[in-house]
Amino acid sequence: MSEITQKLSVKEKIGYSLGDLAANLVFQTLVTWISYYYLNIYGLKSEHASLLTLVVGLVAAFGFNPVMGAIADRTKSRWGKFRPWILWTAVPLGVVALLAFRTPSFAYQGKVIYAVITYALLLMLYAANNLPYSALSGVITGDMKERNSMSAYRFVAVMFAQFFVQVFMYNFIIKAGGGTDVESMKVGISKVMTVLAIIGTIMLIICFLTTKERVIPKPEQKSSLKEDLADLFKNRPWVIMLIVTTVVFITLALKGGSYVYYFENYVDKGELSAFLAPFKKFLPTFENDTSLGLGVFNGGGILVGLVGIMLSQTFANKYGKRNVFMVSLFISTLFIIFFYFIPQKSIGLIFGAQILHGFFYGISTPILWTMIADVADFSEWKNNRRATAIIFSAMMVGLKAGLSIGSSLVSWILGKYHYVANSTNGQTDTAINGTKMLISIYPAITFLIAVALLFFYEIDKKKEMQIENDLKLRRAD
Repeated sequence: MSEITQKLSVKEKIGYSLGDLAANLVFQTLVTWISYYYLNIYGLKSEHASLLTLVVGLVAAFGFNPVMGAIADRTKSRWGKFRPWILWTAVPLGVVALLAFRTPSFAYQGKVIYAVITYALLLMLYAANNLPYSALSGVITGDMKERNSMSAYRFVAVMFAQFFVQVFMYNFIIKAGGGTDVESMKVGISKVMTVLAIIGTIMLIICFLTTKERVIPKPEQKSSLKEDLADLFKNRPWVIMLIVTTVVFITLALKGGSYVYYFENYVDKGELSAFLAPFKKFLPTFENDTSLGLGVFNGGGILVGLVGIMLSQTFANKYGKRNVFMVSLFISTLFIIFFYFIPQKSIGLIFGAQILHGFFYGISTPILWTMIADVADFSEWKNNRRATAIIFSAMMVGLKAGLSIGSSLVSWILGKYHYVANSTNGQTDTAINGTKMLISIYPAITFLIAVALLFFYEIDKKKEMQIENDLKLRRAD
């Protein structure tokens, strides 16, 4: 491989990070709002919403992502393999994101069909955009410290997107629609998604213009799709990271999609109002205590998560990615479990647990994707062939499968606990207990599975350095 300078400018790191900021305006909306949208705004039955997000998501994950990875790895253009896909999908992704959150005036069956089509298109375009974008991190530089630094920039941008979606979006939907009734919420979410689609499209174009592919495979490293797939399944770190990615995103979809139900149905409204009194002076534009409470709760976790992200690179460089990822994920899980035992009137404990969870999870956030880039290096080191996108496509399968399973579980579990959407009589104790389980015990199980799997991941600090040095020598030939 040609070896030109592997150092990245601040401009390029910021430009690259804007790609994930744009994509996460879509992704974080899916994680946080898709179940609530389909149940409480769009008007689907819980079993239909659950089946839709599960089946469409899994078909898109397993049917489209591997194909997209193979196509991206074999793309040839004057812009490289992966960058052109960021440009080509920028506008279509924005348009379909807008359409997916519009509620047509169809009969119920027509609405189900419309939801299936728009959700499938959204997931496919997201893969066609974000898979090459993620793979770009494996070829933008071969320097692992530069990758860690770039990943930190990237996930600061992710956290900004997450901050907006989880802190302000609920309130903006209410404001844009003019109320909290179903019809107003339909108007509100459509207006908000229009703005996000425009902003996201612009950011993706900037990402394309400011980045460059530096790790270029030599012609003799060309491989067939059959060889690429064979390499994957012989690559144990890849298999482990595929499962880890899946269960991590099951967790994110479970708890992220359940917080709004937790605040609407479990948290004591009187105690919450008293706790929020100081915040109302600085955030007077929130429409009600539930939207303000949800915003402050999510915002606190995200802000301390940014601190964790900023410390992540230092810890990873010193102790190795695997060890830091495993420890920080485990500690963050302890605070998820703690949520189940917090009384509904103990607002300070609720917010404190979220802050501590957010900090430790923030440390792990950028490491996941740099570990996947390391898996691509491991494959090249072991097989003398590089297939970056197909490795990342497998991780995107995990991401999509996790999102689909987690979002489906939110709707399905709520149905099993007899939750009634838009109920005027309140929820039963059973349904309220279900909302507690959805943000505590259930997501903790999948996080702990990820921690256990990481014990078998062989790319530790010592092997990271060996792989990097060996590949530098090969590429210099």
